[in-house]
Amino acid sequence: MENTDFEVIIIGGSYAGLSAAMSLGRSLRKTLVIDSGKPCNAQTPHSHNFLTQDGRTPEEIALLGKEQVANYPTVQFHDGLAETGRKTENGFEIATATGDTFTAKKLIFATGLKDQMPDIAGYAECWGISVIHCPYCHGYEVKNEKTGILANGGAGFEYAKLISNWTKDLTIFTNGASELTPEQTEKLSGRNIRIVDKPIALLIHKNGLLEKIVFKDQSEEPITAIYSRPAFKQHSTIPEQLGCALTETGLIKLETFQQTTVPGIYAAGDNSHMARSVALAVSAGSMAGALINRELIEEAF
Repeated sequence: MENTDFEVIIIGGSYAGLSAAMSLGRSLRKTLVIDSGKPCNAQTPHSHNFLTQDGRTPEEIALLGKEQVANYPTVQFHDGLAETGRKTENGFEIATATGDTFTAKKLIFATGLKDQMPDIAGYAECWGISVIHCPYCHGYEVKNEKTGILANGGAGFEYAKLISNWTKDLTIFTNGASELTPEQTEKLSGRNIRIVDKPIALLIHKNGLLEKIVFKDQSEEPITAIYSRPAFKQHSTIPEQLGCALTETGLIKLETFQQTTVPGIYAAGDNSHMARSVALAVSAGSMAGALINRELIEEAF
């Protein structure tokens, strides 16, 4: 790549990053998208609840998006892992794992999150397939099936209230002693939602499709789907390197719309929003691109 200086660098080339790139390409901004090609939903067989793309694979959506963004000549792509960042006199410098460096006036982080799999055999293999996080993204496909929720305490109670709209055959698996209050337990019981507090040993599945839960006491229970929200961490450490604040839950903190706590740096997608979905990532990316273009216009005037 002959040119290494841009108006905007976008780190992350999935839904939020590509959406931001389209806004900037249509605004005639010299933009670079750096992407390592490792989206967090790579294992998910189909994406849903995104108008015009419902049922497509995540890869299909991303490839079509990249093809369309590539039609805008001011947008370029670089395959690689962005590893470090630093502030410069005129903006920012980003270095990749292979030593390539690029500079820009503004940055957009569309880097997503890295899910931390719990220590349950089979969980990682089922994640995104039959161990799922969002009923709006995947609930229709497992409606009225024998469904579990892997959670505890207040979080488990609220999750159960939500998922009960999709199935009446619902069980909360607390994977240890229940932390639900007596009032919560009574209310769940009144809705025929069971609570199983036995520690889980492993998940039996076939190609990621759940068949049963095996508990540490060797008992078993058939299951079709499990809702779970595993712990996560930022996929990239560069926002923190540059001084971007994180929220208590570990998301990139946004001041207004998609702007981070560091002037000139924006964030979009899962890295800065609790509701993880393709549609919301696309929306946030489009907003980030438009806001940065507006900021560049204001600075030029």
